[in-house]
Amino acid sequence: MAQPTDGPVSSRPVTEPVLNDGDFSAAVVAVTSAFGDPTRRHIYLFARESELGVTTAEVADRFDLQPNVARPHLDKLAAGGYLDVSTERAASGAGRPSKRYRPSEKVVGLDRPARRDDLLVTLLGRALALVPPAEAEAMAEQLGEEYGRSLAAHMSPNEGQRSFRAALHAVADALTAHGFAAHAESRGDALAIIKEQCPFGGAANEHPVICAVDRGMVRGMLTALTGGPVRTMVESSRAQGDDACVTFV
Repeated sequence: MAQPTDGPVSSRPVTEPVLNDGDFSAAVVAVTSAFGDPTRRHIYLFARESELGVTTAEVADRFDLQPNVARPHLDKLAAGGYLDVSTERAASGAGRPSKRYRPSEKVVGLDRPARRDDLLVTLLGRALALVPPAEAEAMAEQLGEEYGRSLAAHMSPNEGQRSFRAALHAVADALTAHGFAAHAESRGDALAIIKEQCPFGGAANEHPVICAVDRGMVRGMLTALTGGPVRTMVESSRAQGDDACVTFV
């Protein structure tokens, strides 16, 4: 028998937060970048099935791949935040430490933004507005660079330096996972990272100084992955009304 209630019960279904067009586009790009390749999807599922995680050698053996083919798939999943990376030495203690990839807690889906908090971003913008413009930009860029370095350390713990182009693509993957819908490309004699979306939303339009954060992230990741130093230069910005944010490196 149904229990009585103290008041009327709404018949309207409880709805979950939905993505706006920009967030949805960024989420699609992020998931497609990580799982658009069938082999990479199988590798991710293989890693999820393993309680101890997987190594490059194990993935190469399981899918009949060369290690130098398996490794970029694992690194791309790690850059996107879908796999966590740790290093471990052989029982003998000799030889180079091997990297072990384990599934992260990140949810693969399009139901809500993965890495966006409107309140914190808005408060960041207002806090920076209280500081003189030059100091605010330097502060935002420094914060971004420090965060970029920490991301790079997670992507390649105890690993040697990467080539600049390989590092650039890894940075684009990491930015995409953070909602920037980024890719790397050549423009004339220079290399650039193109960001089609911005996870900072309207706060960046109101406080363009926030854009210094992602510029710092790019420099921080590239410096850590390649051994730097790396210089960055912004050509265009969505916050200034351009179609995309373009950062030359």
